Amino acid sequence: MLERLPHDPEAFTQGLELRGDDLYEGTGLSGSSSVRRGPVGGAPTVQRDLPAPLFGEGLTLVGPRLWQLTWQNGIAIERDARTLRELRRVRYAGEGWGLCHDGTAGGAGGRLVMSDGSSRLTFRDPGTFETTGHVDVTRDDIPVDRLNELECTPDGGVYANVYQTDTLVRVDPATGAVTAEIDASGLLGSAERRAGALELNGIAAVPGGDEFLLTGKRWPRMFRVAFVPR
Repeated sequence: MLERLPHDPEAFTQGLELRGDDLYEGTGLSGSSSVRRGPVGGAPTVQRDLPAPLFGEGLTLVGPRLWQLTWQNGIAIERDARTLRELRRVRYAGEGWGLCHDGTAGGAGGRLVMSDGSSRLTFRDPGTFETTGHVDVTRDDIPVDRLNELECTPDGGVYANVYQTDTLVRVDPATGAVTAEIDASGLLGSAERRAGALELNGIAAVPGGDEFLLTGKRWPRMFRVAFVPR
């Protein structure tokens, strides 16, 4: 752990992504969902709320646009990345959990990677949101399910929070194989847990290095970390 930073303890964090000095965060719960942009460790400078019954989930940036998922509403919302103004809505089947943009994938614009709480990652076109493929995630040939918030990294990996655990996994999206497991337990103290902090659910790669921001649902803190061998 490299640094402790403030985090809104009321934020039911579902998605996290860092671009330059701007931190983007999506929050959940029907009637309380939002998407926010602001400085790391500071209050949001732009916030857009989702009307009930929409339940916000993961988000990712694609150039000047932002995609935000909803949980069981079957709606992906495309937004302007600066103003967070809604541009359009696209329907999809199943649940939406995590989302990231794999710009290293072949083809113009790369691809979106989406989780739905199972062991499957679905690939989508970043312009149309249409499905283009999928991969099933396994560790030693055993499915790894409850994949939640995602982060695609420049080296081609996909990091995934495992729901209701303090574990993250790094996935090779070409094969679905888990190539690393990260133990993030111990970031929060027991007093913070008792005060209402819930699951680890938020990972954002810090550009230009091997550092990440980690937080969770209703966590009072965010942590800048580097992953090291056990």
